Amino acid sequence: MNTVKVRSVGLAELKLFGRNRSAMFSALAVPLIIAAAVSTSGITSDGDASAAALVVTSLLGYVLLAAVYYNLVTAYVSRREELVLKRLRAGELGDTAILVAIAAPMVAVATAQMVVFAGAGAILLGLPVPVNVPLLLLGVIGGVVVFVLLAAVSSVVTRTTESAQVTTLPVLLGCLIGSMLHPVLDDAPAVVSAALRALPLSPVVDLMRLGWLGTTGEGAPAGFTGVLGDALLPAAILAAWIVALLVAVRRGFRWEPRR
Repeated sequence: MNTVKVRSVGLAELKLFGRNRSAMFSALAVPLIIAAAVSTSGITSDGDASAAALVVTSLLGYVLLAAVYYNLVTAYVSRREELVLKRLRAGELGDTAILVAIAAPMVAVATAQMVVFAGAGAILLGLPVPVNVPLLLLGVIGGVVVFVLLAAVSSVVTRTTESAQVTTLPVLLGCLIGSMLHPVLDDAPAVVSAALRALPLSPVVDLMRLGWLGTTGEGAPAGFTGVLGDALLPAAILAAWIVALLVAVRRGFRWEPRR
């Protein structure tokens, strides 16, 4: 991979991202508004670390959806319709390098936001030191990979940047609802619980909660090694999503406008 050219494309994308007011608002302002609302709502005023962790990891999940997934769908579609992807593909960069370079600014913004939210959660909500940092990072990195790939797949069925508001809605709503509901629906039918757990954001949130608290909220907290057994299922679901999305991108990603 030509790192110099990837960096050049990434910097160009970052400049374009900075000029897009709606993208800047959804990626930067909306999460901060949500965080402010949470901090003044009293949701976590009872000192429950598990409830606080659910709030923080939900915010981290929203960052992946807004700063990475949604903005990247519009970026891929815009570059395709403007023939930028076609021109880049005719150059020295390979397919993977092109997709990575375009995604880099969104990933950088998301990473910065997640660091801020994690720090704020630890300080303001009294969250404990993570019990398993590698597992926490696995959830974050795996989530970034999944939503970059999912953005590339969603761009296939998105004809214009305006229509991205419609085509991305099922993923946005499904992931948000699933990640928030599946840890707390203890009495839900097995089929419903399994479906919610299998949504792309759910294993990401589970891994982050296990890495931070040692539990997803469904059992007693465990230590560094004790969480590994509980992490196997969400890690497997996350890996399955990555493999399936890689295949879908390789086979179906569109580099030119539809005719």
